[in-house]
Amino acid sequence: MNVGKRLQEVRKKAGISQRELAKRVGVTNSTISMIEKNNVSPSVSSLQKVLSGMSMTLLEFFEAEDNDIYVPQINYTDDDFQDVSSSQVRRRLLGQYFPNRKLEFVSETFPPGAERRIRLGVESGDKAGMVISGQLVLILGERTVVLEPGNGFYFESSDVHFFRNEGDTSAQLIVVRALGS
Repeated sequence: MNVGKRLQEVRKKAGISQRELAKRVGVTNSTISMIEKNNVSPSVSSLQKVLSGMSMTLLEFFEAEDNDIYVPQINYTDDDFQDVSSSQVRRRLLGQYFPNRKLEFVSETFPPGAERRIRLGVESGDKAGMVISGQLVLILGERTVVLEPGNGFYFESSDVHFFRNEGDTSAQLIVVRALGS
């Protein structure tokens, strides 16, 4: 059983944010987040404490999984984005646990001087996006373009490409990529 995923499903089904659950049980928001992302494995007593914030027992948590009918979430708050950062660029993914997900929707924040490179063949599928704030340089093969707020792009993501923030302020980019192409 994926305890982190299960905890997130139960919490969302209960309509409780990570912050609210953390406040109810006296732990930090990051503790709930790390458990849900499976970055840490909670002890039985820790899991029991977290579940108490939703009036759920360990038995209910572990036995109900097979009997639950999954109802996909349609409204996502700031707490629901999963941090998938792996470099100097902050990347937040929407809908990580959506069943049979066919899209990757990511909010990326580039501090000044940050860049994100995608090597040949690392990704696949169409990729589209738009700069929300700041300015980014997009290099796609031999082509270089400067993207301002409101500017967008669309290309095949398997090509070598990278984004770089050459400005003095952070830049935010929203990216959507088709998965399984």
